[in-house]
Amino acid sequence: MPALNDVLAALDALWPPERAEQWDAVGTVCGDPDAEVSRVLFAVDPVQEVADEAVRLGADLLVTHHPLYLRGTTTVAASTFKGRVVHTLIKNDIALHVAHTNADSADPGVSDALAGALGLRITGPLVPDPADPTGRRGLGRVCELDHPQTLREFAERAAGSLPATAQGVRAAGDPDRTIRTVAVCGGSGDSLFGEVRAAGVDAYLTADLRHHPSSEAREHSDLALVDAAHWATEWPWTEQAAAQLDEISDRHGWDLRTHVSRTVTDPWTAHASAHAPAHAFSV
Repeated sequence: MPALNDVLAALDALWPPERAEQWDAVGTVCGDPDAEVSRVLFAVDPVQEVADEAVRLGADLLVTHHPLYLRGTTTVAASTFKGRVVHTLIKNDIALHVAHTNADSADPGVSDALAGALGLRITGPLVPDPADPTGRRGLGRVCELDHPQTLREFAERAAGSLPATAQGVRAAGDPDRTIRTVAVCGGSGDSLFGEVRAAGVDAYLTADLRHHPSSEAREHSDLALVDAAHWATEWPWTEQAAAQLDEISDRHGWDLRTHVSRTVTDPWTAHASAHAPAHAFSV
């Protein structure tokens, strides 16, 4: 079995920490570099429910997309919920490693997994990484549908392809508009509206779309918007990441066992719908 240090080196090769945004907090949160690793759990959020799942599974390493500590802290006391996660992991000899914005812009990255879940053909990154001579890395992806669909049908496709959440999938635009090209960005994506318009796509699928940026985007152009839950747009990455580590394990003869958490850690748990106006549709 490999040492934690060996596995972390492989993960850093997939998602180099130096490619994370300056404000981000990626890398190893806890773990003995010399400890042996045989079982790895991938998840989106390092919350207590996922830490408990890692314990039940007998995992030696938990890899999450979201950081546990995005900002500095002065305590890991178990009286705080984040400190309790740290205590749970350390007491059970489980390491925690985070790949966040360095996984967003990777090749393949979070948005590749999102496009794959939707069955879209990727034509390139939405925001190319200027340091990548291949032109494949960067934030978001520009995609083509396998066949044209109405916005209503594409929103239904997204709802059926992504994990179910209380939010579901919302759409803005003419429900009967034909969609042929789509930009996707896993996670919060309303800071990229300028790049989406420049890409000339018919629709943009992302998460956490706020009222004012969305309203202004709709006033700028006829761009259709599809808004899914943050967790749901990033969960496909966990399956992709586990498959990448499986390939590395096979190549090195490590015989690692990888698992993907299916615990829904989206914070929203219920959805109540009012009577919608006649022209509206929901998925």
